[in-house]
Amino acid sequence: MPLYEYRCLSCQQKVGVRLSYAEYDTAKPKCPLCGSPQLKRLISRVRIAKSEEARMESLADPSSFGDLDENDPRSMARAMRKMGAEMGEDLGPEFSDVVDRLEAGESPDSIEQALPPEGGAGDGAPDMGDF
Repeated sequence: MPLYEYRCLSCQQKVGVRLSYAEYDTAKPKCPLCGSPQLKRLISRVRIAKSEEARMESLADPSSFGDLDENDPRSMARAMRKMGAEMGEDLGPEFSDVVDRLEAGESPDSIEQALPPEGGAGDGAPDMGDF
């Protein structure tokens, strides 16, 4: 059953109301918080499912990154966010941390120096001195 978003004109809260498609035209929903019938329908964000092939084609399109300036950390952050969104997967807190730091204007070199080495001690992998 779809969730429709409304703004309650009485309590000013954004609320969600589940209605079937059949109910949508005839229902008189009330605010689940205050009970007021004075609701204004909001336009919700829509997600479009893409195949993996379509996502990869979008990333391969050079016009997608026409405004990319590899010398501007903020520009790099925008490109990374776009690539992350196209992947359609959670890339983890490390990815978000790096992008946040780029958006703040930190240089990629200083971010890279602050990251732990790949395959280094502390990641659960045996230290080469153990052999």
